[in-house]
Amino acid sequence: MSRIVVDAIGDACPLPIVKTKNVIKEMKSSATIEVLVDNEIAVQNLTKMAKITGYPASSKKLEENKYLVTMDVIIKEDGQDDTTDQAEEPAVCTPDARKGNKVIVISANQMGSGSEELGKTLLKGFIYAVTQQDELPKTMLFYNSGVYMTCEDSPSLEDLKSLEAQGVNIMSCGTCLNYYGLSEQLKVGTVTNMYDIVETMEKADSIIKPC
Repeated sequence: MSRIVVDAIGDACPLPIVKTKNVIKEMKSSATIEVLVDNEIAVQNLTKMAKITGYPASSKKLEENKYLVTMDVIIKEDGQDDTTDQAEEPAVCTPDARKGNKVIVISANQMGSGSEELGKTLLKGFIYAVTQQDELPKTMLFYNSGVYMTCEDSPSLEDLKSLEAQGVNIMSCGTCLNYYGLSEQLKVGTVTNMYDIVETMEKADSIIKPC
């Protein structure tokens, strides 16, 4: 089989996974994919993805902060990878979010508790990961310090603009924008109010709240 190298050195989660999945989507023939990463978490995430999709995979440490994850992807004659039926673990029974009403709620400008710097990095990675999903949410709600993500200087501004261009409703709490002095700095989506926020969440088929 041919060999494809994916260089994900220096890439934070979820970029190694995203890059690898994008390569697989573009493949027309069977190949061995070699992914270079610089941390063990990325190794674990990639090998888990390979296990879920049924790709034979292995990993090894090449040197300090340099790892290699190898997986064999078999493409059938119809152009589909040989593990398509097993591929996305929950996808078979998950309704199409473009037709349903999935809502993502962002209530802070960082994800989780602990390090503020890490929390902001995680939230940026989360929003980027949303852009890479086959099934996008119908609405993303931003309130409290979460409204910083839709305003000027947000590290996720381009990702949110991309989601809006694909039909995702981006809505920021007007009271929150006023409180933080951000009313004139909103750069993506529309201003909403608490009544609409409650109504949107009430009508949602599912709600995802990472922070």
